[in-house]
Amino acid sequence: MTHIWLRAEQRPNEDRTGLTPEGAKALIDRGFRLTVEESRSRIIPIDGYRAAGAEIATEASWPDAPRDAIVFGLKELPEDGTPLVHRHIMFGHAFKGQPAGQVLLERFRKGGGTLYDLEYLLNEDGRRVAAFGYWAGFAGAAVSLKCWLAQQAGTICGPVASYPNKTALLDDLRAGLAGHTPPSAIVIGALGRVGSGASDLCTEMGMSVTKWDMAETAHGGPFPQIAEHDIFLNAILAMPGTPVFVPASMADGPRNLSVIGDIACDPTSDFSPIKVYDRTTGWDAPALRVRDTPPLDVTAIDNLPSLLPLESSQDYAAQLLPSLLTLDAIDRGVWGRAKDIYDQHMGELA
Repeated sequence: MTHIWLRAEQRPNEDRTGLTPEGAKALIDRGFRLTVEESRSRIIPIDGYRAAGAEIATEASWPDAPRDAIVFGLKELPEDGTPLVHRHIMFGHAFKGQPAGQVLLERFRKGGGTLYDLEYLLNEDGRRVAAFGYWAGFAGAAVSLKCWLAQQAGTICGPVASYPNKTALLDDLRAGLAGHTPPSAIVIGALGRVGSGASDLCTEMGMSVTKWDMAETAHGGPFPQIAEHDIFLNAILAMPGTPVFVPASMADGPRNLSVIGDIACDPTSDFSPIKVYDRTTGWDAPALRVRDTPPLDVTAIDNLPSLLPLESSQDYAAQLLPSLLTLDAIDRGVWGRAKDIYDQHMGELA
């Protein structure tokens, strides 16, 4: 019997989950064994999983799970250097040259475990089977707007926190915009899930939105039009061949641009298209000021959908469930392809 172990997220400000009680019941009805850890932060209470028939385990007890269990979570594991002996389903952020990712892969090599990276669960056409993209875009645009509003008050954006639902977020932003002419924004990657979420937030706020995608960026740059907007929202995943959208020279030249929302949020990647910052930002300090006169702030939070944990969890879990239901054939299909990608990168590990 295939055993899935849903771990509690151990990262601060991470309230999401990749499995709902409805999904838990579907897995159990299909014959899977399911263990769900208790969690102080998961947006969905443990009672729903218990009612679905899941076994309940203590929070953060996954290191002691049976060796054949498949440990399923979303974000990073504690960076304690311990060897990883299990098969893990998670966002590893390890396949684009990220320094922390190389450390993670070394932990898998030492422990003999395997990483099935959620970002690389691909169908036969090479498209991701599940993504938080829409809500990342929606929330990333919201935080970027908060950064712009803080600039209008002569300050820098303060801490952000999750909202109970989308309506509460929109009401908060509308209150902040009262008395201001909405800023202009340009979204690159506007036709994808991330970009559509960012564009929708801007539209909800009455902002003027320029929507670019591959056709507008195919010439490879430069892109002076970005500097003509108040806010730039990057929804393009950093990959080989991605053009540079914001070189350092843009930050130092004439510009209206005052906020960059790097929703794709991969500043340590060799392929990052934004060359004015080198580290992510967080919930306590969402904006990084990279130029003072005039101000230019970058916001790059790498768990943006947690700003709206309920909607993003429900959406993502529904997308992922059909693949979870095939975990009893982990060597084939979407899981087999993910293992091939993992093996390739392990072979390249120094």
